[in-house]
Amino acid sequence: MKTTSTGASTRRMSPEERDQSILDGAIGLARESGLESLTVRAVASRVGVTPALVAHYRPGMDTFVADVFGLIVAAEREEVIAAFEDTDDLRDGLLRLIETLLDADRDDVTLIWVQAWALGARNDALAARVRQEMDGWQSALEQIFARAAAAGAIAAGRADTAAWLLLAMVDGMNAHSLVKWAPRDRADLARRALTAVLDSATPEAAGSPAIASRPSDPRPTDSRSDDK
Repeated sequence: MKTTSTGASTRRMSPEERDQSILDGAIGLARESGLESLTVRAVASRVGVTPALVAHYRPGMDTFVADVFGLIVAAEREEVIAAFEDTDDLRDGLLRLIETLLDADRDDVTLIWVQAWALGARNDALAARVRQEMDGWQSALEQIFARAAAAGAIAAGRADTAAWLLLAMVDGMNAHSLVKWAPRDRADLARRALTAVLDSATPEAAGSPAIASRPSDPRPTDSRSDDK
């Protein structure tokens, strides 16, 4: 009598598939609990395999953590920059870009960045990957600002400065938000800061002394100086 199994047969994974499943499990765990949660035992539990199998496929945990970090943040950068490419309006596009990066829904990636900066002090592989991914962000933003300079929107030679300022602002505000120390409306503050950067980098301002471009001081003058 021929019998038919009612359950799905279990197919043995190829080495490539097993490695990918371990990597996917680690990425999911990191997005939920941060890079600090990545241990051999935790990843094994997540994937449903033995710690020995994880160690077999990923023998260097420092390098594995660096790989997980790089894949997560590179994917976010590609997503955000691709969305920016859909607009022809530099100012509007940049405003939407920083609003996206400051969205609280991305706090999982923010935590990964912050932990990577800290853990990288003792993990050379992670530190190298952090530098690589930060360079990737700076380069992508600098290219955006360089296009703006070519179009006459900002002064030539200001693209790298504008990119660094934007990165520092976003990174700082996101890190602050993790401990609830941030403006109530981070996006509004970022919009105003970006506007100041763009407006101060216009071709007209670039050709003028810095002091001349400053607005008049709204504070009252010290009347004691008139008594001398």
